[in-house]
Amino acid sequence: MVKKLRGDHAKVLASAAKARAKERYVLRLYVAGITPKSNRAIRSVKEICEQSLKDRYNLEIIDIYQHPGAIKGDQIVVAPTLIKKLPLPLRRLIGDMADREKILLGLDLQPKQG
Repeated sequence: MVKKLRGDHAKVLASAAKARAKERYVLRLYVAGITPKSNRAIRSVKEICEQSLKDRYNLEIIDIYQHPGAIKGDQIVVAPTLIKKLPLPLRRLIGDMADREKILLGLDLQPKQG
């Protein structure tokens, strides 16, 4: 009986992983103007998306100086801020997006370690 449960558990995990691999990500990156910090955040997020979510993501980049009204809907208080709208749960990552591991974890693309 224990072997059967373990086998079923492995099948469920494999099925969930397969479904997750097909999920489409909807992301918004808020930046403040064309600054080195903004450019670094844009470059970093695009690189991660291309490597980890190839053909499975929509990334909208919003300059809060050009579109100040956009910050109200997502309650942006600092930039850069990356918001993962889908798949749920919604996540917010704040900072220059230089910490690749933090972004992967925040996007649920990497399992938590121990």
